[in-house]
This record gives sequence, C-alpha cells and structure tokens, in this order.
Amino acid sequence: MMMSLQDVLFSQGFGTRRICSGLIQQGHVTVGPDQQLCTDPGTVLETEDLVFTVQGSRWPFQRRAYLMLHKPAGFECSHKPGAHPSVYTLLPAPLRQRAGTAAAGVQAVGRLDQDTTGLLLLSDDGKFIHRLTSPRHHVPKVYEVGTKHPVDDRQLQRLLGGVVLDDDPRPVRAAACERTGDCQLRLTLTEGKYHQVKRMVAAVGNRVETLHRSSMGPVHLPADLPPGGWRWLTQDEVVALAGGAVS
Repeated sequence: MMMSLQDVLFSQGFGTRRICSGLIQQGHVTVGPDQQLCTDPGTVLETEDLVFTVQGSRWPFQRRAYLMLHKPAGFECSHKPGAHPSVYTLLPAPLRQRAGTAAAGVQAVGRLDQDTTGLLLLSDDGKFIHRLTSPRHHVPKVYEVGTKHPVDDRQLQRLLGGVVLDDDPRPVRAAACERTGDCQLRLTLTEGKYHQVKRMVAAVGNRVETLHRSSMGPVHLPADLPPGGWRWLTQDEVVALAGGAVS
C-alpha cells in the first residue's frame, strides 16, 4: 500500500494532518532502516515493512494495532477512570490516538479489575476484539488465583461442576481448575462475566486475595515483560488469536 508520509504519521496516531506535516517539515522524521531524513510531507512510501522514527522514537508501520500489556495493579481499563489512573496512560500517545477507527486509539480486549494484574490485549481492530470477547467463541482465559483460605477438593469440584451467580440462574463452570498451592489455584474460564472469578470463588466458600491473568487463547504473558510494559503481538500470535482471519 502506498501512502504519503503525512498520511502515514496521521494513521499511526501522531496528531492531525497539520501537526504531522509540521513534524516532517521541521526535520523530526526519518524513514527506513538507514533513518533517512525526509522533510517533504507528500513523499509517497510503500507501507509494507516500513519503519520510521519520530523525534528519535522508532515505529514500525502497522495497518492495525495488536499489542499486549502487562497490567499492574491500581489501574482501570477505562478511558474515563474513576478513583485510579487509566491503563491507557501506560501506552505511548500515538497508540491512544490512532486514526481510522470508530473509536480513536487502541481498546482493551475485555477488562481486568483495577486490582487484577496480568495479560491485557489491546487493538484497534473491532472484528478482532469482538472475536476474542464474544461468548460464542469460548476463548479460554487462564487466571492464577490466590485465596484467603486453603483450597479443598470440594471447592475444586464445585468450580468444575458449576456454581450459580446472582445475575444468572444457569450454572457457571470453570473449563479447568487445579490447585497450585494450599491457597492457590489455576482457573480457566471461557466466558467473561462481571467479577466472575471473584464471585465464583466466593460461591464455593472462599475469597480471592490476588488475581493474575497469565494467558488468553494461545498467547501467554512473557516472563520478561515487566508490569506496565507492552509489546506488539507477533504476526503468528495475531493469526492464532484471530483463528486465521485478520482484517
């Protein structure tokens, strides 16, 4: 796909076309692996494998953004948070301002409570988000749970057999559940109800003290991605999450 340099910057979230034009004309943008200075906003470029820098920061061109974030505790998955800062403030401004979608910027693929840590996927691809969040697709999500009281066999069997939550008469079941310590369990869910893990654990007579999402579908949170850190998803990860179909 061919685009002018000004439109490249605009599509990637670097501001209005006027701001992007100014960045280019003022010598803040270089293009290609050799970081060639380009001061003409109308320069036409091939976007495939395009890498550019803006004010010294390196960016790969991404037609759609797919990324993972290691969410720390104390952040809300909302653009308009209440008592805690927004998880979106952990991302560079261009990712929050990407153009070309109904809602500007990347959006969280589902939400984690402010005190829950772990893997959070984000994208500006609406079809991708819908596929991962729709209960129709049963995408597994794995949680590492710390409980107040020791986990016994009866609690494990009830979580696997199904518990009734107060907003749904149908039993909600864990797809998998195993004890990983006296007060620790690994819980796999394929749906995403409000505070589901906490409410399921409470329904079997225990209480969640810590909650961490370690994986979603085939993607696992890397051990070397620190809390608050993010990275682009690889093409293989995107295809695996999307079931082979990426818009």
